[in-house]
Amino acid sequence: MSSINLMKKTAGIVLEKKKLTGVVARVGLVLDISGSMRSLYKNGTVQKVVERILAVASQFDDDGMLDVWVYDNEFSRLPSVTERDFENYVNLQILNSDTIHKFGRNDEPPVMYDVMNKYLKEDPSKDPAFIVFINDGGCKRTIKKPVVSSSDKPIFWQFVGVGNSNFEVLENLDTMEGRFIDNANFFHVQDIDAITDEQLYDRLLNEFPDWIREAKEKRVLLEEIQSGT
Repeated sequence: MSSINLMKKTAGIVLEKKKLTGVVARVGLVLDISGSMRSLYKNGTVQKVVERILAVASQFDDDGMLDVWVYDNEFSRLPSVTERDFENYVNLQILNSDTIHKFGRNDEPPVMYDVMNKYLKEDPSKDPAFIVFINDGGCKRTIKKPVVSSSDKPIFWQFVGVGNSNFEVLENLDTMEGRFIDNANFFHVQDIDAITDEQLYDRLLNEFPDWIREAKEKRVLLEEIQSGT
């Protein structure tokens, strides 16, 4: 069995454990490509992250498509990735592309607004968007505005901190005021390669079920178009 199939099987087990079987969601991946991430791109870690999140997308959506963005002080929306074309995706679409700004400083709000623009305006859907947002520290305090402004929308932000930097802004997400519902979660892993797929998926999907329940209760999601919880 190929590695992607093994990851899909593991993701399916975790979805069942979280009572997310049957939930349909669009999945997006936002990748920090600031200068401090350089080694993780070069050593294959980011490619592995793409594959691991693709396995989640394949369980949530019939088309198995993962939407991808990268950002530093600029951002790029990349071609979506599927099981047909995930191999060498990071090299082909990011590292070898002259059109993508890379290894600068980080600035999160612009890419967050582009994510919102895609899912809320360009391609609106009855299905929620589950956004995995990889950051290696120093996240801008100005993320509050896009997080708050999307809190009554069908978007859930799952931030993942990697490495040893300062994650103060993300650590305070749970106490962020002004939101319609709690639409964001954060966890930190020093070495994302060192945790198993099951551990990663368990943490990624820890708060998503609670968000779905509250989003239904407050009519952010319509009960009749969601199932499985």
